[in-house]
Formats: sequence, C-alpha cells, structure tokens
Amino acid sequence: MPDKYVEKTKEKKDKITIEKIEKYQKLTSNALEIAKKSITRGKEKEAKEIIDMVSNYLADAGHFKEKGDLVNSFATLNYAHGWLDAGVRLDVFDVKDNKLFTVR
Repeated sequence: MPDKYVEKTKEKKDKITIEKIEKYQKLTSNALEIAKKSITRGKEKEAKEIIDMVSNYLADAGHFKEKGDLVNSFATLNYAHGWLDAGVRLDVFDVKDNKLFTVR
C-alpha cells in the first residue's frame, strides 16, 4: 500500500496550480528586472530582442492564466525563463545569481 504522504506530495508536483503559476511569474519577472540592469556592453541589440521576447511570454502567461488555461500559462513562463537563461549563457546578460539563472 503506497504511503499517503508520498501520494499527496506526488499529486502536488503533478498539478499546475494558480499558486505555482504566480510563483513562477514572480520569479521570472524578478529575473527579467535583474537582466535589464545587467546588459553586457556591445550586446544591447541582442538584449532588447531577448527582453522583448520575455516580456511577451510573460504577458501571454498572464492572459492564459486569466482564461484558466494553466497548462499554457506555465508553458509560456518556461519559455520566458528559457530566453533569459539563453541570454546569460550567451553573455548577453552579465549576472551571477545561480538561483534565478543558469550561469557558467
């Protein structure tokens, strides 16, 4: 017989909730603000493109959340943060925070 605690924990991890969406919206929004202040000199054009994409994906996530489409909201948040991580890995943003970004 499975442990009830394990079942509840697994159930929580298997669900996309409003709370999870809001957590990752805040996390990605904070990361975006840090990235905006950390643009590598000479990479302004690339940074603008990434910032625009992240901003658009964040807006899409909010739109999907309002419609009750939590799966697509969560997906667009992951795309948004992926763009930020790509910018860091490509030295478009000079950040050191390894809790918000995938840093070298």
